[in-house]
Amino acid sequence: MNNDKFLTHIPLLSADWGILLKVMLVVLVLVLLLIFIYDRFIQRKNQLLINYPLIGRMRYLFYALRGPMRQYFGDETFYKSFEKLEWINKVASGKNPYLSFSPSKPYGNEKTLFKHANFVKEVDEVQDEFTVNFGLNRDMPFVSQSIIGRSAMSDGAISPEGTRAFARGAFRGNFPINTGEGGLTSNFLATLNVEDCECTDYLEIKRGTWFARGVYRILRLVSNREVSQRVYRKMVVRQNDRGSFIFDNIKLLYFRIDWDINIEYFPHQIPLSVPDITFQMGSGLYGVRDDEGEFDAVRYQKVMRFARMTEVKLAQGAKQTGGKLLASKVSDDIAYYRGIPAHEDLISPNRFPYATDMDTFFDFISELQILSGKPVGYKIVISTKEDFETYAKALKARKESGKSIADFITIDGGDGGSATAPLEMMSKIGLPIREALDIVVSLLETYGLKNDIKIIAAEKVLTPDDIVELLCHGADFINIARGFMISAGCIRARECSGAGGRNCPVGLATMDEGKRSKYLVLEKAKHVANYHDELLHGVHALMAVMGKSKVSEFYMDDLILKP
Repeated sequence: MNNDKFLTHIPLLSADWGILLKVMLVVLVLVLLLIFIYDRFIQRKNQLLINYPLIGRMRYLFYALRGPMRQYFGDETFYKSFEKLEWINKVASGKNPYLSFSPSKPYGNEKTLFKHANFVKEVDEVQDEFTVNFGLNRDMPFVSQSIIGRSAMSDGAISPEGTRAFARGAFRGNFPINTGEGGLTSNFLATLNVEDCECTDYLEIKRGTWFARGVYRILRLVSNREVSQRVYRKMVVRQNDRGSFIFDNIKLLYFRIDWDINIEYFPHQIPLSVPDITFQMGSGLYGVRDDEGEFDAVRYQKVMRFARMTEVKLAQGAKQTGGKLLASKVSDDIAYYRGIPAHEDLISPNRFPYATDMDTFFDFISELQILSGKPVGYKIVISTKEDFETYAKALKARKESGKSIADFITIDGGDGGSATAPLEMMSKIGLPIREALDIVVSLLETYGLKNDIKIIAAEKVLTPDDIVELLCHGADFINIARGFMISAGCIRARECSGAGGRNCPVGLATMDEGKRSKYLVLEKAKHVANYHDELLHGVHALMAVMGKSKVSEFYMDDLILKP
């Protein structure tokens, strides 16, 4: 059989492509002509398109591509160098991060340098484990197995799949994860299996029929885990908030915490299979509020059966007002978690309801410490020495009168990040983290509080040298948001808010089910854990070169600050 005869058996290859191309060209010309007529003679909302019909639309095409494509062709001036971003992507995916020749930013332009020791140490001479003790005076103190944690990011601002990837990565890497002001949701308990629970009375369980389980097993053979679970979930959980259930891949069932069950059925010890969680309480009291929006002490106690400590958020670097979720992100799942109406804009109050003055606020913190028996601290932004001295004086007075004080303070720099914030507040309010730390450390030492309160620092931390620098400034623990976001797949498209119908293109910070469904939870969980591990490895390496055996040996004298 010759080639001509063979092609006649394949209609696609034997078709007359010349005619097809002509038809397509005619259709294209007609469409462009109709757009031209519409722009010039019909629409009266866009002046540019009236003057430049059709061609003017190219401006909006390029503008739409500007965000997603900026990481490839844009000028990365927000960070110290593009190499920092490249380092995160390399270590997260398990690649060698070493550079060749030199970075793009010259050494001489660095404003902060580290002192090299006269006699350096080998890496194995540096402390092997980095632990931080929080709340030694509480009934249940928390000993973090790392000096690094994932900073506050709410389930809702981050997609459910993204939250599960972070939770799995935190459990795998053995580091703490902060819930953000959206509260503790089932996605933070993604590593929990029913078999790990001492008692299942506090769980709401949905079991699949034999038919549904059979469909799931068949789909697992012919497709991937994400597709099979999505289909199985719709078969097993019929309610609108089905996304609030966790999948148990051993027993093939779905479950979530039943918050209406009496607290006596909740576990007295945190299940071993969940990560170390810091519960953040914001001004909206999400996850711990009653039907009237007031603080629910019993619900809080139930939440703290799964969390290690509590952080009360008074302020955030790039978002001094309360959190913001546009209606497109307030799904039925988020409404269930937060106890608010679904599909409506959610704008949290500016002021924390129990922070009208120092006494009221610190009394509330003491109440939380008693209710949970665990460490409680608060998150603020520093503006002036005088402002923070007001906190220091109040804390000292409480200590001298025998009252409990906060166990830690989280300092967020004025350049802290946020997925949704007003432009006029981004990088405009509060001091940068290094200046803020200097004020906090100095005043806590002056008022004799430094040994009682741990300091958590957060602001634009990406690589090990950023961590060491903040440790030298007096931080005890480092919270990271941006770095972990990039390790989890963020391409910095700046479409986190969901405004204008534009959503995170990788499915990490969106509630759009189409994009979320393609997010690789298990793969990105490995990347998150890899990033954390390499951060610690880098800190170890810097400590050895600087001649340090312990983190506690870092001081400001170890920095060379250039004018």
